Amino acid sequence: MLSSSGQKNSSQPQRKIIHVDCDCFYAAVEIRENPRLQGTPVAVGGSPERRGVIATCNYEARDYGVHSAMASAYAIRLCPTLNILKPRFDLYRQISRQLHEIFSDYTDLIEPLSLDEAFLDVTEGGMCCGSATLMAQEIRRRVKDDIGITVSAGVAPNKFLAKVASDWNKPDGIQVITPAGVDEFVAGLPVKKIFGVGKATSKRLAKLGIETCADVRSWEQAELCKRFGVFGERLYQLSRGIDNRPVVTSHRRKSLSVEHTYDEDLLDDFAVLDKVSELLAELAERYEKIHNEYAITKRFVKVKFGDFTQTTMEEPCALSDKEPFKEQAFRRLMKKAWGRGRKSVRLLGAGVRLHDLKPKETIRQLDLFG
Repeated sequence: MLSSSGQKNSSQPQRKIIHVDCDCFYAAVEIRENPRLQGTPVAVGGSPERRGVIATCNYEARDYGVHSAMASAYAIRLCPTLNILKPRFDLYRQISRQLHEIFSDYTDLIEPLSLDEAFLDVTEGGMCCGSATLMAQEIRRRVKDDIGITVSAGVAPNKFLAKVASDWNKPDGIQVITPAGVDEFVAGLPVKKIFGVGKATSKRLAKLGIETCADVRSWEQAELCKRFGVFGERLYQLSRGIDNRPVVTSHRRKSLSVEHTYDEDLLDDFAVLDKVSELLAELAERYEKIHNEYAITKRFVKVKFGDFTQTTMEEPCALSDKEPFKEQAFRRLMKKAWGRGRKSVRLLGAGVRLHDLKPKETIRQLDLFG
């Protein structure tokens, strides 16, 4: 039997999950490196003159309406004093490693979601007298003192709630959801807080009178599945605070790809095909680092046109193929893809689908709800 906190039965130890999320990570690191930027609007991203986009920005910039994934040129119009800095990913990866060194003092069960956030399962943790709340507080203090940036943390009995909680008191905050408080907390939670509920799904739910998780609870699971397919089960479970997903310490790849956005549109197929070689060189270099772990099963390409429409094409590639990065094959796919639109092109991508060579008995199959 499942409890509202997502445990299968009372004989199992209650999970203690911490979700740690850095506050404006890239921007925070850049401000740490240059304290004179403190208190000014700062963003990290591409150049406004080169169709760049904002990767992240600090709260001073957000006060002007700037946000991630926004075109840098538009961000400058909103905030003329915005400092847009070029990303330094080597530096961010270095900081991320330092974060994980701190996390590892509390548990070996760490699931990174990106450079700046991770789940920690501290159920069996012995630090801080076994208190997940005290561990989260100590981690936040250590990150601030040792690394010079701030993080927010969510503490809860499962991953879904921990991630929601970490966003509750940002920046530089903490939110704790105890097992006893799960039902009340989730009942008042806007349904849009459930991962996967975007604008379109929110509108569909609103038409049904569903605004909060409490509203979802008035629906039978069968009816939700009828209207929303497999996602209906997710709505039913998470609206009750049920999430049995374990913290996964490693993820296996299913694909590998590279993409380039061009400063000026590529106007015809000749210009498009001329870029294939450099895409493949970068793709092959990245694959070389993992070639002992994965075999290639398919090739694919992506073309995004100047009007932001896009298309992809792929073809099978035999596992025994000794030349998976044949330029001729990728050029053929790219030409076909471009032919679907025959318009100027702003972005090209090339990639491969992967077959995991790791022995199956060492790979644990994960269920969404246990």
